[in-house]
Amino acid sequence: MIRKLFRNARIFTPIDHQAPLGGAEQGRAVYFEKGAICCLNGVIEAVGEEQQVLAVVKPGELDMEVDCGGRCLIPGFVDCHTHLCFAALREEEFALRLAGADYLEILQRGGGILSSVDAVRRASEEELFAATQARVMRALQLGTTTLETKSGYGLDPPTELKMLRVIERLGRETPLDVVATFMGAHAVPREFAERPNDYVELVIEEMIPAVAKQGVARFCDVFCEQGVFSLEQSRRILLAARAAGLGLKIHADEVHDLGGAGLAAELHAVSAEHLLAAGDANLAAMARAGVIAVLLPATAYSMRKSYARAARMRELGLPLAIATDCNPGTSYTESMPFVFGLAVLNMHLSVTEALTAATLNAAYAIGMADRVGSLEVGKSADFLLLEGATPAILAYHAGVSPVVEVFKRGERQRW
Repeated sequence: MIRKLFRNARIFTPIDHQAPLGGAEQGRAVYFEKGAICCLNGVIEAVGEEQQVLAVVKPGELDMEVDCGGRCLIPGFVDCHTHLCFAALREEEFALRLAGADYLEILQRGGGILSSVDAVRRASEEELFAATQARVMRALQLGTTTLETKSGYGLDPPTELKMLRVIERLGRETPLDVVATFMGAHAVPREFAERPNDYVELVIEEMIPAVAKQGVARFCDVFCEQGVFSLEQSRRILLAARAAGLGLKIHADEVHDLGGAGLAAELHAVSAEHLLAAGDANLAAMARAGVIAVLLPATAYSMRKSYARAARMRELGLPLAIATDCNPGTSYTESMPFVFGLAVLNMHLSVTEALTAATLNAAYAIGMADRVGSLEVGKSADFLLLEGATPAILAYHAGVSPVVEVFKRGERQRW
């Protein structure tokens, strides 16, 4: 039994009301000017103003006391949408996009996701783990203490299962909590280019049952987009995933308004991701269905596209989460501070809305809100100390990480 006290901190945290926060609620958080957190075996047992915490926890009961020096303390970031598990970079495609090539055009030429598929298929499991572990540890250094990552660079049963084994190992061999999402429907592989419906059958009849039997993935995601998977193909895949016991996510309306947001609402998916082209009617349907909108501003930044309409989503009452979308093609960043700054400056979220989006709502988007995402009794003592006095430092001090210290389950992290 190890009890630790972290005192003299300016604590900012959203409060969990047993549901993701949308509308005006997303912009509310509690603030303790001279706050403290006491944790027992890595779980928070008291949090609040320092005097209140010390009234509950006596100094003689402590194994460790840490003076936070008056720094801002916030929950650890929850990066709820990544493709961190890949084997090679795609810098040349970045240059092609800068020269005017369209993302879907690059994909149709056999680049994009398909070039990542080639690299992952060639990589050994150990090589793939080593490359992904390095990115996960960079994310930890930048303040991410919980993350989701997807398969989807295998696009055949053995390689998809290989990716999921790597993702499961990351959760065992790094300090982070890691949630796995199966995304065999990320693209149509070359060998099925003329037979996309046959590939959909492979996903439904072989991959999903094998993934469910393996027991690593919590969710199934599908890229519902023009030139990738149609609305009806996506519906079939997601219904099969639900029948196999997987939670549902959907890459929706990133480039074209195909109706993916409406499908997310129809199926009561946990989240719909991207949403740059989603229309009001389907966004409103998502709000009614309780679907979380996961917004990925670094992707819009990298692709030089308009950002998702966060202000309109707020008006509709949609709970918003933000994530890096870290991947080798369209958003190569592990930095949640960078994403936080983009959300505030370019999507016009308030600082508190961005904090909730990067922590509590993101935790709900991956089924982890009972354990992480806010600093409350019974949750994991995952928190960050920042160089500034408020979370605004994350957007204000651009181009660097204002994260001074990272704690996971009450343990200071080293790298």
